Amino acid sequence: MTRHNGRGWYGRMVAAAVGVTAVAAATSVWTAQAGQSGGGSAAPDISAQQPAAPKNETPVSADIAHASDGGAHAVNITIDDGPNPVWTPQVLQVLRENGVKATFCMIGPQAQAHPDLVRQVVAAGHRLCDHTVSHDTTMDKKPEAYQSQQIMEAEQQITKASGGVKPMYYRAPGGAFTPYSRQLAASHGMRPLGWNVDSKDFERPGTAAIVATVKRELANGPTLLFHDAGGDRSQTVAALRTLLPWLKQQGYSFGFPVR
Repeated sequence: MTRHNGRGWYGRMVAAAVGVTAVAAATSVWTAQAGQSGGGSAAPDISAQQPAAPKNETPVSADIAHASDGGAHAVNITIDDGPNPVWTPQVLQVLRENGVKATFCMIGPQAQAHPDLVRQVVAAGHRLCDHTVSHDTTMDKKPEAYQSQQIMEAEQQITKASGGVKPMYYRAPGGAFTPYSRQLAASHGMRPLGWNVDSKDFERPGTAAIVATVKRELANGPTLLFHDAGGDRSQTVAALRTLLPWLKQQGYSFGFPVR
């Protein structure tokens, strides 16, 4: 998966596209790991509008979150790109066995296709995160209308699949945030969500390598990135089975990203 400088992307603020009149093609790269691609539907041109919170939404900070609400010695487990009928249940099982809650950053159409899994995630006490419609890691280069379509359509798909539970966070694919997308998400109650430790599990380097990467990078911050879709995630499941007890042994607790 293409990413913006790994864990360092959150320090880079990309200027939002302003006054763009060309209609961008909905380029999907979510399934680059699996050799697939897809696209989002066209959106009305609302790029000139300022994002405003609906009356029933409480705006949250538009700053990209990394900290944990569990305190200084807590970590946040975040799981991207699902839900997937093979791997999401296995990830849920490992989390359940270890008494750990996580944040699931879901692709809108995946949630739409597997509402039973979305509801299992919610029922188990985990949190939802909007990870767009198409997982386009170049969306920071696209018009605001396209960014809005990707974020808001996915938010609607996830909310419907969950039975009415809205995503609490927004994670841009590959860290491709813009000031506009961050403000839009925040105005709809979704805190922009970064990461500090990229497990690199999407590369399938082997379970031992995933575990070693997390242990080595843990000092960078509390938010850990894993995946439950986009390819064979057996290594991720095995790595979590090792890492979650190890983190407890090191004295870590588990929280959610700050809101």
